[in-house]
Amino acid sequence: MRSGEPDAFGSPYRLLSTAVTPRPIAWVSSRGPAGENLAPYSFYTVAAVDPPTVLFAPVSTAEAPKDSLANALATEAFVVNVVTEDLVEEMNASSATLAASESEFDHAGVTAVAAARIDAPRVAEAAVSLECTLTEAIPVGGSTVVLGEVVYVHVDDEVLTDGKIDIDRLETVGRLAGNRYVSTDERFSIERPP
Repeated sequence: MRSGEPDAFGSPYRLLSTAVTPRPIAWVSSRGPAGENLAPYSFYTVAAVDPPTVLFAPVSTAEAPKDSLANALATEAFVVNVVTEDLVEEMNASSATLAASESEFDHAGVTAVAAARIDAPRVAEAAVSLECTLTEAIPVGGSTVVLGEVVYVHVDDEVLTDGKIDIDRLETVGRLAGNRYVSTDERFSIERPP
């Protein structure tokens, strides 16, 4: 076994993004002064259930923010769209570096529709979209942890069973490292100990 400081294994980003896998993907849509924005973030998870809160962490700071962070700070709103197998190519296309005047929605070939409770668009094709209001943005080195309270949820009937999301119908995709992703095709159950 080899041990050492994080940078002994390459860049800390590479170490963490490879060791902490698979990671869910927050496909964040927002609106700001330059218009609508759509971008994927794999530093993402649930933070709390009461109130329902999610977080994503762009490698970006308030002093030099990427569009998603700038928009979340300016409008205090964003949507997390769940990435499923049928939207992987579109999610990837939305990560392209575009001019501020270009739409990631158009570039990725997905439809922007108005959110119900916040001033941000959502991806119409997404099976699940979480409308969020900004709770807090916490600087952590060269990144920012963005916490958002989920205030409204859109769920496609196709992924519901008896009015609840059915994990066997929601084929989510996770991020591994580099250009590698993982689907949730192989699933198994294991009993939790008492």
